[in-house]
Amino acid sequence: MEISALNRNLQPVEAAAPVSAVKQPAQARDVVQAVKAVNASEMFGQENELVFQMDRQAKRMVVQIVNRQTKEVISQIPPEYVLRLSEDMKSLEK
Repeated sequence: MEISALNRNLQPVEAAAPVSAVKQPAQARDVVQAVKAVNASEMFGQENELVFQMDRQAKRMVVQIVNRQTKEVISQIPPEYVLRLSEDMKSLEK
């Protein structure tokens, strides 16, 4: 599974890196294995893969479906506009 930054605001998440939702190393391994299994099953097609990344600005996990050849983001949860809206709302609170 390739985990690479597709956007300057996104930072790759290493498999062994602690994530707030996944605190235990065994749980992190389970998540990595599940993502590998989904990608191996070609659930999103032969040309697409599932990618988990950390959005640096929002400090939130982002799940993407990415074209393996072009690295184009096909789908993202939460969408980019939601992440930016969240950032805009945080800046208004300051």
